[in-house]
Amino acid sequence: MTESQNSTQNGARSQIKIVVPDEQSMVALLGSRDELLAVIERAFNSDIHVRGNEITVTGGSEPELVAKLFGEMVTLLRRGATLTPESVERSVSMLRASARPAEVLSHDILSSRGRTIRPKTVNQKRYVDAIDQHTVVFGIGPAGTGKTYLAMAKAVKALQEKKVNRIILTRPAVEAGERLGFLPGTLYEKIDPYLRPLYDALHDMVDPGSIPQLMQAGTIEVAPLAYMRGRTLNDSFIILDEAQNTSPEQMKMFLTRLGFASKIVVTGDVTQVDLPSGSRSGLAVVQDILKDVDDIYFCRLSSTDVVRHRLVTDIVDAYERYDADQPADQRPARRERGRR
Repeated sequence: MTESQNSTQNGARSQIKIVVPDEQSMVALLGSRDELLAVIERAFNSDIHVRGNEITVTGGSEPELVAKLFGEMVTLLRRGATLTPESVERSVSMLRASARPAEVLSHDILSSRGRTIRPKTVNQKRYVDAIDQHTVVFGIGPAGTGKTYLAMAKAVKALQEKKVNRIILTRPAVEAGERLGFLPGTLYEKIDPYLRPLYDALHDMVDPGSIPQLMQAGTIEVAPLAYMRGRTLNDSFIILDEAQNTSPEQMKMFLTRLGFASKIVVTGDVTQVDLPSGSRSGLAVVQDILKDVDDIYFCRLSSTDVVRHRLVTDIVDAYERYDADQPADQRPARRERGRR
Protein backbone atom coordinates (compact mmCIF):
# COMPACT_ATOMS: atom_id res chain seq x y z
CA MET A 1 0.00 0.00 0.00
CA THR A 2 1.46 3.37 -1.04
CA GLU A 3 0.53 6.96 -0.28
CA SER A 4 1.60 10.38 -1.42
CA GLN A 5 0.79 13.85 -0.14
CA ASN A 6 0.09 16.75 -2.42
CA SER A 7 2.08 19.69 -1.10
CA THR A 8 0.01 22.21 -3.03
CA GLN A 9 -2.97 23.75 -1.33
CA ASN A 10 -6.42 23.49 -2.85
CA GLY A 11 -8.28 26.35 -1.21
CA ALA A 12 -6.10 25.84 1.92
CA ARG A 13 -7.06 22.15 1.96
CA SER A 14 -4.33 19.53 1.91
CA GLN A 15 -4.70 16.38 -0.14
CA ILE A 16 -3.31 12.89 0.22
CA LYS A 17 -3.55 9.94 -2.18
CA ILE A 18 -3.54 6.30 -1.15
CA VAL A 19 -3.04 3.41 -3.55
CA VAL A 20 -4.54 0.16 -2.33
CA PRO A 21 -2.89 -3.10 -3.51
CA ASP A 22 -4.59 -4.56 -6.56
CA GLU A 23 -5.38 -7.85 -4.83
CA GLN A 24 -7.39 -6.13 -2.09
CA SER A 25 -11.17 -6.15 -2.47
CA MET A 26 -12.37 -2.56 -2.33
CA VAL A 27 -15.85 -3.71 -1.26
CA ALA A 28 -14.37 -5.39 1.84
CA LEU A 29 -12.31 -2.28 2.55
CA LEU A 30 -15.03 0.32 2.03
CA GLY A 31 -18.05 -1.71 3.09
CA SER A 32 -21.34 -2.53 1.43
CA ARG A 33 -22.70 0.66 -0.12
CA ASP A 34 -19.56 2.42 1.19
CA GLU A 35 -20.81 2.26 4.80
CA LEU A 36 -17.25 2.05 6.17
CA LEU A 37 -16.16 4.94 3.99
CA ALA A 38 -18.98 7.05 5.44
CA VAL A 39 -17.78 6.27 8.98
CA ILE A 40 -14.27 7.46 8.10
CA GLU A 41 -15.50 10.66 6.46
CA ARG A 42 -17.52 11.54 9.55
CA ALA A 43 -14.69 10.71 11.94
CA PHE A 44 -12.16 12.93 10.17
CA ASN A 45 -14.44 15.52 8.59
CA SER A 46 -12.77 14.82 5.26
CA ASP A 47 -13.85 14.42 1.66
CA ILE A 48 -12.78 10.98 0.42
CA HIS A 49 -13.06 10.00 -3.22
CA VAL A 50 -12.37 6.55 -4.61
CA ARG A 51 -11.46 5.72 -8.18
CA GLY A 52 -10.50 2.12 -8.80
CA ASN A 53 -7.94 1.25 -6.14
CA GLU A 54 -6.89 4.88 -5.58
CA ILE A 55 -8.27 6.82 -2.60
CA THR A 56 -7.97 10.61 -2.45
CA VAL A 57 -8.43 12.34 0.92
CA THR A 58 -9.04 16.07 0.84
CA GLY A 59 -9.35 18.38 3.83
CA GLY A 60 -9.76 17.50 7.45
CA SER A 61 -7.17 18.02 10.16
CA GLU A 62 -5.65 14.54 10.11
CA PRO A 63 -5.11 13.34 6.53
CA GLU A 64 -2.03 11.32 7.52
CA LEU A 65 -4.09 9.53 10.16
CA VAL A 66 -6.67 8.65 7.50
CA ALA A 67 -3.90 7.06 5.46
CA LYS A 68 -2.72 5.09 8.50
CA LEU A 69 -6.26 3.94 9.11
CA PHE A 70 -6.63 2.54 5.61
CA GLY A 71 -3.28 0.78 6.03
CA GLU A 72 -4.44 -0.82 9.28
CA MET A 73 -7.74 -1.84 7.68
CA VAL A 74 -5.91 -3.57 4.82
CA THR A 75 -3.72 -5.41 7.35
CA LEU A 76 -6.76 -6.53 9.32
CA LEU A 77 -8.43 -7.88 6.19
CA ARG A 78 -5.27 -9.78 5.26
CA ARG A 79 -5.29 -11.37 8.71
CA GLY A 80 -8.83 -12.62 8.26
CA ALA A 81 -10.75 -9.99 10.24
CA THR A 82 -14.12 -8.70 9.07
CA LEU A 83 -14.53 -4.93 9.16
CA THR A 84 -17.69 -3.38 10.56
CA PRO A 85 -18.66 0.23 11.28
CA GLU A 86 -18.04 -0.46 14.99
CA SER A 87 -14.56 -1.90 14.40
CA VAL A 88 -13.64 1.06 12.19
CA GLU A 89 -14.81 3.50 14.87
CA ARG A 90 -12.70 1.65 17.45
CA SER A 91 -9.75 1.72 15.06
CA VAL A 92 -10.01 5.50 14.77
CA SER A 93 -9.95 5.80 18.57
CA MET A 94 -6.93 3.51 18.81
CA LEU A 95 -4.96 5.47 16.22
CA ARG A 96 -5.69 8.71 18.05
CA ALA A 97 -4.33 7.03 21.18
CA SER A 98 -1.18 6.01 19.27
CA ALA A 99 -2.13 2.33 19.24
CA ARG A 100 -2.17 0.01 16.25
CA PRO A 101 -5.63 -1.45 15.53
CA ALA A 102 -4.15 -4.39 13.61
CA GLU A 103 -2.25 -5.51 16.72
CA VAL A 104 -5.40 -5.37 18.87
CA LEU A 105 -8.21 -6.51 16.59
CA SER A 106 -6.31 -9.42 15.02
CA HIS A 107 -5.11 -10.88 18.34
CA ASP A 108 -6.79 -14.31 18.35
CA ILE A 109 -7.69 -15.61 21.80
CA LEU A 110 -9.88 -18.58 20.92
CA SER A 111 -11.43 -20.03 17.78
CA SER A 112 -14.59 -21.92 18.58
CA ARG A 113 -17.79 -22.96 16.87
CA GLY A 114 -17.02 -21.14 13.64
CA ARG A 115 -15.89 -17.81 15.04
CA THR A 116 -12.83 -16.26 16.61
CA ILE A 117 -12.82 -14.36 19.90
CA ARG A 118 -10.55 -11.31 19.91
CA PRO A 119 -10.11 -8.19 22.05
CA LYS A 120 -11.88 -5.17 20.60
CA THR A 121 -10.19 -2.31 22.46
CA VAL A 122 -6.69 -1.41 23.65
CA ASN A 123 -7.65 -2.01 27.28
CA GLN A 124 -9.12 -5.41 26.43
CA LYS A 125 -5.83 -6.34 24.73
CA ARG A 126 -3.97 -5.14 27.84
CA TYR A 127 -6.30 -7.27 29.95
CA VAL A 128 -5.77 -10.52 28.02
CA ASP A 129 -2.01 -9.89 27.89
CA ALA A 130 -2.01 -9.44 31.67
CA ILE A 131 -3.75 -12.79 32.09
CA ASP A 132 -0.86 -14.40 30.18
CA GLN A 133 1.78 -12.59 32.22
CA HIS A 134 0.43 -12.65 35.80
CA THR A 135 -0.88 -15.26 38.22
CA VAL A 136 -3.71 -13.12 39.62
CA VAL A 137 -5.51 -10.51 37.50
CA PHE A 138 -8.38 -8.23 38.46
CA GLY A 139 -10.61 -7.00 35.63
CA ILE A 140 -12.59 -4.04 36.96
CA GLY A 141 -15.06 -2.10 34.85
CA PRO A 142 -18.68 -1.51 33.87
CA ALA A 143 -21.10 -3.89 32.20
CA GLY A 144 -20.35 -4.84 28.62
CA THR A 145 -16.57 -4.44 28.72
CA GLY A 146 -15.92 -8.16 28.18
CA LYS A 147 -14.35 -8.79 31.59
CA THR A 148 -15.85 -12.23 32.15
CA TYR A 149 -16.19 -13.26 28.51
CA LEU A 150 -12.51 -12.69 27.70
CA ALA A 151 -11.43 -14.40 30.92
CA MET A 152 -13.60 -17.37 29.99
CA ALA A 153 -12.00 -17.52 26.53
CA LYS A 154 -8.53 -17.52 28.10
CA ALA A 155 -9.61 -20.29 30.48
CA VAL A 156 -10.92 -22.50 27.67
CA LYS A 157 -7.75 -21.85 25.66
CA ALA A 158 -5.57 -22.81 28.65
CA LEU A 159 -7.56 -26.03 29.07
CA GLN A 160 -7.24 -26.87 25.35
CA GLU A 161 -3.48 -26.31 25.51
CA LYS A 162 -3.25 -28.47 28.67
CA LYS A 163 -1.80 -25.59 30.69
CA VAL A 164 -4.41 -26.42 33.35
CA ASN A 165 -6.41 -29.54 34.17
CA ARG A 166 -9.69 -27.84 34.99
CA ILE A 167 -11.70 -24.63 34.90
CA ILE A 168 -13.47 -23.40 38.01
CA LEU A 169 -16.12 -20.68 37.63
CA THR A 170 -17.66 -19.09 40.68
CA ARG A 171 -19.91 -16.23 41.74
CA PRO A 172 -21.25 -14.98 45.07
CA ALA A 173 -24.97 -15.79 45.32
CA VAL A 174 -26.12 -12.31 46.34
CA GLU A 175 -29.64 -11.08 45.64
CA ALA A 176 -30.09 -8.04 43.40
CA GLY A 177 -33.28 -6.79 44.99
CA GLU A 178 -34.76 -10.28 45.46
CA ARG A 179 -34.70 -12.87 48.23
CA LEU A 180 -33.44 -16.39 47.57
CA GLY A 181 -35.91 -17.76 50.11
CA PHE A 182 -38.85 -16.51 48.08
CA LEU A 183 -37.73 -18.30 44.91
CA PRO A 184 -39.25 -21.72 44.17
CA GLY A 185 -37.29 -24.96 44.08
CA THR A 186 -34.38 -26.62 45.86
CA LEU A 187 -31.29 -24.77 47.03
CA TYR A 188 -29.48 -25.75 43.82
CA GLU A 189 -32.38 -24.50 41.69
CA LYS A 190 -32.38 -21.22 43.61
CA ILE A 191 -28.64 -20.72 43.14
CA ASP A 192 -28.56 -21.77 39.47
CA PRO A 193 -29.88 -18.44 38.07
CA TYR A 194 -26.95 -16.61 39.67
CA LEU A 195 -24.54 -18.85 37.76
CA ARG A 196 -26.45 -18.73 34.47
CA PRO A 197 -24.28 -15.97 32.88
CA LEU A 198 -21.24 -18.19 33.35
CA TYR A 199 -23.02 -21.09 31.63
CA ASP A 200 -24.04 -18.77 28.78
CA ALA A 201 -20.44 -17.72 28.12
CA LEU A 202 -19.28 -21.32 28.38
CA HIS A 203 -21.83 -22.47 25.79
CA ASP A 204 -20.41 -19.92 23.34
CA MET A 205 -16.95 -21.48 23.56
CA VAL A 206 -17.39 -25.19 24.21
CA ASP A 207 -19.55 -27.72 22.35
CA PRO A 208 -22.75 -27.76 24.46
CA GLY A 209 -23.01 -31.52 24.05
CA SER A 210 -19.67 -32.04 25.80
CA ILE A 211 -20.34 -29.72 28.76
CA PRO A 212 -22.29 -32.26 30.90
CA GLN A 213 -19.47 -34.81 30.52
CA LEU A 214 -16.80 -32.20 31.34
CA MET A 215 -18.72 -31.11 34.42
CA GLN A 216 -19.36 -34.67 35.54
CA ALA A 217 -15.63 -35.39 35.24
CA GLY A 218 -14.78 -32.26 37.22
CA THR A 219 -12.92 -30.70 34.28
CA ILE A 220 -15.31 -27.76 34.41
CA GLU A 221 -16.90 -26.71 37.68
CA VAL A 222 -19.49 -23.97 38.14
CA ALA A 223 -20.30 -23.30 41.77
CA PRO A 224 -21.27 -20.59 44.26
CA LEU A 225 -18.39 -18.86 46.02
CA ALA A 226 -19.32 -20.45 49.36
CA TYR A 227 -18.35 -23.84 47.91
CA MET A 228 -14.71 -22.69 47.59
CA ARG A 229 -14.09 -22.54 51.34
CA GLY A 230 -11.53 -25.01 52.68
CA ARG A 231 -10.17 -26.02 49.27
CA THR A 232 -6.76 -25.71 47.61
CA LEU A 233 -7.10 -25.36 43.84
CA ASN A 234 -4.09 -26.73 41.94
CA ASP A 235 -3.62 -26.88 38.16
CA SER A 236 -6.73 -24.76 37.66
CA PHE A 237 -7.92 -21.65 35.86
CA ILE A 238 -10.25 -20.00 38.36
CA ILE A 239 -12.63 -17.13 37.57
CA LEU A 240 -14.50 -15.19 40.25
CA ASP A 241 -17.27 -13.18 38.60
CA GLU A 242 -19.36 -10.36 40.13
CA ALA A 243 -16.63 -9.93 42.75
CA GLN A 244 -18.04 -6.58 43.88
CA ASN A 245 -20.60 -8.64 45.79
CA THR A 246 -18.01 -10.34 47.99
CA SER A 247 -17.21 -9.16 51.48
CA PRO A 248 -13.54 -8.46 52.32
CA GLU A 249 -13.49 -11.75 54.24
CA GLN A 250 -14.88 -13.69 51.28
CA MET A 251 -12.33 -12.10 48.94
CA LYS A 252 -9.49 -13.14 51.24
CA MET A 253 -10.93 -16.65 51.48
CA PHE A 254 -11.16 -16.94 47.71
CA LEU A 255 -7.69 -15.61 46.89
CA THR A 256 -6.07 -17.94 49.42
CA ARG A 257 -7.54 -20.96 47.58
CA LEU A 258 -4.78 -20.45 44.97
CA GLY A 259 -2.73 -23.59 44.49
CA PHE A 260 0.29 -24.57 42.40
CA ALA A 261 0.20 -24.11 38.61
CA SER A 262 -3.07 -22.19 38.86
CA LYS A 263 -4.27 -18.82 37.64
CA ILE A 264 -6.99 -16.57 39.07
CA VAL A 265 -9.02 -13.89 37.28
CA VAL A 266 -11.36 -11.75 39.37
CA THR A 267 -13.95 -9.60 37.58
CA GLY A 268 -16.45 -7.05 38.80
CA ASP A 269 -17.94 -3.57 38.71
CA VAL A 270 -17.56 -1.55 41.91
CA THR A 271 -20.44 0.72 40.85
CA GLN A 272 -23.00 -2.14 40.97
CA VAL A 273 -22.73 -3.52 44.49
CA ASP A 274 -25.73 -5.56 45.70
CA LEU A 275 -24.49 -6.06 49.26
CA PRO A 276 -26.62 -4.84 52.17
CA SER A 277 -26.35 -1.14 52.91
CA GLY A 278 -23.26 -0.33 54.95
CA SER A 279 -21.36 -3.47 53.89
CA ARG A 280 -17.93 -3.08 52.35
CA SER A 281 -17.19 -4.61 48.96
CA GLY A 282 -14.27 -6.99 48.93
CA LEU A 283 -13.40 -5.85 45.41
CA ALA A 284 -13.14 -2.22 46.50
CA VAL A 285 -11.01 -3.01 49.55
CA VAL A 286 -8.64 -5.46 47.84
CA GLN A 287 -7.35 -2.79 45.46
CA ASP A 288 -5.63 -1.01 48.34
CA ILE A 289 -4.54 -4.18 50.15
CA LEU A 290 -2.80 -5.84 47.17
CA LYS A 291 -1.74 -2.83 45.10
CA ASP A 292 1.98 -3.43 45.75
CA VAL A 293 2.05 -7.23 45.60
CA ASP A 294 4.13 -8.68 42.76
CA ASP A 295 2.43 -10.87 40.13
CA ILE A 296 -0.97 -9.31 40.84
CA TYR A 297 -2.35 -6.95 38.19
CA PHE A 298 -5.30 -4.59 38.28
CA CYS A 299 -6.72 -3.83 34.84
CA ARG A 300 -9.38 -1.14 34.71
CA LEU A 301 -11.80 -0.92 31.84
CA SER A 302 -14.16 1.99 31.17
CA SER A 303 -17.15 2.97 29.07
CA THR A 304 -14.82 3.27 26.06
CA ASP A 305 -14.31 -0.51 26.28
CA VAL A 306 -18.01 -1.39 26.15
CA VAL A 307 -18.64 -3.72 23.22
CA ARG A 308 -22.41 -4.09 23.51
CA HIS A 309 -24.96 -1.82 21.88
CA ARG A 310 -23.57 1.72 21.65
CA LEU A 311 -26.34 2.91 23.97
CA VAL A 312 -24.70 0.92 26.79
CA THR A 313 -21.70 3.27 26.60
CA ASP A 314 -24.01 6.28 26.78
CA ILE A 315 -25.86 4.77 29.74
CA VAL A 316 -22.65 4.07 31.65
CA ASP A 317 -21.39 7.61 31.00
CA ALA A 318 -24.73 9.11 32.07
CA TYR A 319 -24.68 7.23 35.37
CA GLU A 320 -21.09 8.30 36.02
CA ARG A 321 -22.02 11.95 35.45
CA TYR A 322 -25.03 11.57 37.74
CA ASP A 323 -22.91 9.97 40.48
CA ALA A 324 -20.33 12.75 40.19
CA ASP A 325 -23.04 15.36 40.78
CA GLN A 326 -24.23 13.73 44.00
CA PRO A 327 -23.03 14.77 47.48
CA ALA A 328 -19.91 12.86 48.47
CA ASP A 329 -21.72 10.85 51.15
CA GLN A 330 -24.28 9.59 48.61
CA ARG A 331 -21.90 8.42 45.90
CA PRO A 332 -21.32 4.70 45.34
CA ALA A 333 -18.20 3.50 47.11
CA ARG A 334 -15.37 3.04 44.64
CA ARG A 335 -11.60 2.87 44.71
CA GLU A 336 -9.57 3.92 41.71
CA ARG A 337 -6.12 3.45 43.15
CA GLY A 338 -3.87 0.49 42.60
CA ARG A 339 -1.19 -0.71 40.27
CA ARG A 340 -1.93 -0.88 36.57
